[in-house]
Amino acid sequence: MGFKVSGGKSEDGVVFGNAYDKYGSKNPIVKWMMKGFDSTLENFVIRANPKTIHEVGCGEGFWVNKWNGQGLQAVGSDFSHDVISLARENALAADLRPDVFNAKSIYDLKPETDSADLIVCCEVMEHLEDPDRAMKVLQTLVGNYLIVSVPREPVWCALNMARGKYLTSFGNTPGHIQHWSKSAFIKFTGKYFKVIEVASPFPWTMLLCVPYDKK
Repeated sequence: MGFKVSGGKSEDGVVFGNAYDKYGSKNPIVKWMMKGFDSTLENFVIRANPKTIHEVGCGEGFWVNKWNGQGLQAVGSDFSHDVISLARENALAADLRPDVFNAKSIYDLKPETDSADLIVCCEVMEHLEDPDRAMKVLQTLVGNYLIVSVPREPVWCALNMARGKYLTSFGNTPGHIQHWSKSAFIKFTGKYFKVIEVASPFPWTMLLCVPYDKK
């Protein structure tokens, strides 16, 4: 049984999870892009050297399950009960603990229950109506490091249009309501965290950050 994805479903009017299994794709371009994203994220995690990881917006649990399979201590949260159910199914299929996943909105996370050495928040901010509020929540959770990523615009929309997708919305992926260029996202994140490394795995912007009061 393969890794289960949401397939572009929505909950409370919000698209959750992955529209298709990008990690299992046979498309050579998708494989190349995901290799770049994965290697960048893995290198940032190695640099952070965390004892505990909380992936906020974990989707179907790919990374949390991978980290736990490597012997790290990781948990995941997502606003969608449906996608958390898929994450737990994927954990069970990999002989991993399903109870590390919880259905919680980013806005409802609390430091006493949800903090970790490393907070990972990839492909989340572009979906949020109030990303500033979300960043303020993350400030209360980050023990040592934050890894955050978003699609790089306008490259992302242009790539979608080039492959004939979402033409009526000028290439905008369903559920993406925030759009940042690389420089704009660095500036936005810098209001809340000190950005110590910037990476550009095509076509994303990924940042490694620390709290201003830590380093």
